[in-house]
Amino acid sequence: MKTTFSILAILFLAAIMFAFTESRTITGNVTDNQGQPVPGVTVKVKGSASPSGTALTDLSGTYKIIAEQNSRILIFSLAGYKTQEEKIGDRTIVNVKMQEDVKPLQEMVVNDYSKRDRTSKSFESVPSSAMGSTAQRSFQRYNNNFNTEGYASINENGFKNVINNPLSTFSIDVDNASYSNVRRFINMGELPPADAVRIEEMINYFKYDYPEPTGQHPFSVYTELAVCPWNSRHELLHIGLRGKSVDKASLPPSNLVFLIDVSGSMSDPNKLPLLKSAFNLLVNELRPQDRVAIVVYAGAAGLVLESTPGNRKETILAAIDNLEAGGSTAGGEGLKLAYTEAENNFIKGGNNRIILATDGDFNVGESSNGGIERLITSKRDLGIFITVLGFGMGNVKDDKMEIIADKGNGNYSYIDNLQEARKVLVREFGGTLFTIAKDVKFQIEFNPKKVASYRLIGYENRLLNNEDFNDDKKDAGEMGSGHNVTALYELVPAGSDESLPSVDPLKYQQSGAIKISENNPSDEYLTIKIRYKKPDGNISMLLEKPVKGHINEIDEASDNLKFAAAVSEFGMILRNSEFKGIATLEGASKLAKSARGEDEDGYRSELIRLINTVKDMKVVANNE
Repeated sequence: MKTTFSILAILFLAAIMFAFTESRTITGNVTDNQGQPVPGVTVKVKGSASPSGTALTDLSGTYKIIAEQNSRILIFSLAGYKTQEEKIGDRTIVNVKMQEDVKPLQEMVVNDYSKRDRTSKSFESVPSSAMGSTAQRSFQRYNNNFNTEGYASINENGFKNVINNPLSTFSIDVDNASYSNVRRFINMGELPPADAVRIEEMINYFKYDYPEPTGQHPFSVYTELAVCPWNSRHELLHIGLRGKSVDKASLPPSNLVFLIDVSGSMSDPNKLPLLKSAFNLLVNELRPQDRVAIVVYAGAAGLVLESTPGNRKETILAAIDNLEAGGSTAGGEGLKLAYTEAENNFIKGGNNRIILATDGDFNVGESSNGGIERLITSKRDLGIFITVLGFGMGNVKDDKMEIIADKGNGNYSYIDNLQEARKVLVREFGGTLFTIAKDVKFQIEFNPKKVASYRLIGYENRLLNNEDFNDDKKDAGEMGSGHNVTALYELVPAGSDESLPSVDPLKYQQSGAIKISENNPSDEYLTIKIRYKKPDGNISMLLEKPVKGHINEIDEASDNLKFAAAVSEFGMILRNSEFKGIATLEGASKLAKSARGEDEDGYRSELIRLINTVKDMKVVANNE
């Protein structure tokens, strides 16, 4: 009898322990007083030390979190809102309405970027009553007195006369940081500074329907011509590359070094807490053959996790979860230590890469753009590439992070929410981490019988000298597995009565003579030439494609061209470009809607929402 009682007691206690240790998934939506989604809210299980007990709301305000069965309370926190506790009970869906915690604002003034040639007076001030709670929240901590963000200046490409300048040469750019950064500004109810708007990065944020490559080259080439939507007298040339997709299981093993900024400037909720959640997503993608080391830097640099196999996820996640922010920013020392760790664990034939996560604010040791550039260029020939993930606001050093990625044979993304982290580190895992071609260069030769002048839209920071195209020592952009690269040219057709850019006649040689080779048919508009190297190669290969084509009306063009054109229009309006012609926000929105397509992930719909948000800002400002 006593034995039976003991067995029953043990079973009873086991049932209680199981009930209290079993975990459950809780989901929900977080909104503000107006019912609008609130992204970036930190959701924590009270008393939990597990990484899975913390989550961030995405762009639509949704979250998913793992809680132990005995967990009782969720904590919701975000700067500008009152921290809120919500009892879980037996619920698996917990929706929360956040209450604002801001002082009344008499007026919300959009940041003064007059030094960056912002001349559009219609956007200069917007009252707080017209902006969402996110904008009101951000104003107190993000204003002219405290904004130290840094952007490289952009001088827009102008039109080139084909007679005098038949060649256009540039390096590809697969970075997309500008778009998510622009989105961050607009979601805060502000306009981005002109130099933060890199139109080629906005265009390249989106996927396009290019054919999968076949044959010897690792990418396909797509071209299309149509009437330019913002200037009907001009034509728009769309060029697209699609990189060969490599199945994740077939990717070579990775030797990764997470280089994480834990300085005091990273303490904000949208910096280190978001960074931790982003890296948790990446760790879950690792395979047993992959390895990860973690280097951190603040006042000094240190190794917090030696190179560890990817199947030891709990060890890696625990090291990430224990990170805390504090101190100054010795970024240069962190880079040196990260490169040393990558070299010590180098995998021949593998993907050897540093993933730097920072706001870019290096202020101790080597911190100048030139010094950082020299450090990275001295290491890239070793076969160690670098990916840069930018976080935060107020002191983002965009120019520095762009240089690091450019010179380090890598790419640069700006992470403004967990949804963006999932896009970069999960959905685009192969393209972000695995390079299929390096030093990829474009050179376009225009036929003066078809084109009088041309303008490359964007890529101002990627222009090359014509002689650089055949120079294999000249560094250029890298292309990852499954990546798209898109470029747009605005063309003035031959025979146009528009005045063309010109130079004085040469004294010592003849210029301006049109000569058409008998072997080069006059019905060709242009010829595209692309040079690239294999990831471990030093000698470039050449791909060449002539373009004839039919000029479509814009309504008859493909969704590829129409959507890229809509993004370009939006970017030119944000920059107040002298080349925007008759472009309007209404026109850009309409064009984007007509090319939205299936839009499974909702990225194209999001662009339309951003365009309409800026349109509403303009209406309110004009009524003041």
